[in-house]
Formats: sequence, C-alpha cells, structure tokens
Amino acid sequence: MDRNQKAEAVAELNRSFSEVGVVVVTRNLGMTVSQSTALRNKMRDAGATYKVSKNKLAKIALDGTDYLSLSDLLTGPVGLASSTDPVAAAKVAVDFAKTNDKFEIVGGAMGATALDVEGVKALASLPSLDELRAKITGLLVAPATKIATIAQAPAAQLARVLSAYAEKEAA
Repeated sequence: MDRNQKAEAVAELNRSFSEVGVVVVTRNLGMTVSQSTALRNKMRDAGATYKVSKNKLAKIALDGTDYLSLSDLLTGPVGLASSTDPVAAAKVAVDFAKTNDKFEIVGGAMGATALDVEGVKALASLPSLDELRAKITGLLVAPATKIATIAQAPAAQLARVLSAYAEKEAA
C-alpha cells in the first residue's frame, strides 16, 4: 500500500466516521472467508457496513471525529462495523457473535459516548429505527380507527333495528 492509497483509505474512513451513528469494534481471529462474507452480507442487508483496516490508519482517521474513544480498542486484528441507524450494526454484530465463536465484540461508540461490550449488547436489544417508526405510526393511527368505529356504531345499530322491523313486518 503506497502513500496515496493510505491517504485515500484514511480520508474514506474519516468520512464514514463523520456520517455514522454507531461504530462497533470487533475482533475476528481465524474467521474463514465464507464466514466473513456472510457477516458482510448480513451487515449490508441491515444497512450497515463492516470494514477491516489497518489499526494505525483507523487511528489517524479518528482524528476530528466524535469517535476518538475507539483508539484504545484498535489493537490486534479488528474490524469496524458501522451504520447510520444506531442499532443496526450492533444488532447484526451481536447476533453474529452468538453463532460464531471466532468473532467477538470488543466495544464501540455511539458518537462521543464510548460503549463497552455490555453497552453494545444493550444497544442491540433496542428496537431498530424502522420498528420505532412502525410503532409510532400505529399509535397515531389507533385513535382515528377508534373514532371511526365509534362513529359508525350508532348507524350500524339503527340499521339492525330497521332490519329487525322489516323482518317482523314480513312475517
């Protein structure tokens, strides 16, 4: 890797650190290519990214971002999972760590807030942004549905009474 490639890699990492909502640092000792590919696919499906980079370049890229607390975690073979949704990367990393013993979570950060392993697991247990949006939409729609049901009830009762009189007259 020559100097220009390193500068480009640092600039790309810095840009991604500036745009994401959470970064999860993972250690991946002895993962196979197929396992790594499966992890990347799961991350991509969840709207997250997973990158393995040189620790020195990642530490340089952390300058000027809210994620300076991650520099202590960047030792040994680590990977960086990140996403704009604060829950997506943590959720995929925790789920993958449950099924793969060669993949472990070291820590992470959500903006300037540093997270330990338990913090990342707690973050992963929260509902995702899409789930929260669905719940809010459901809460907003529920009163309108109840009002429509209540407004319709007297008309339905009146129709049943008229129907009963009509049946009584026919008999």
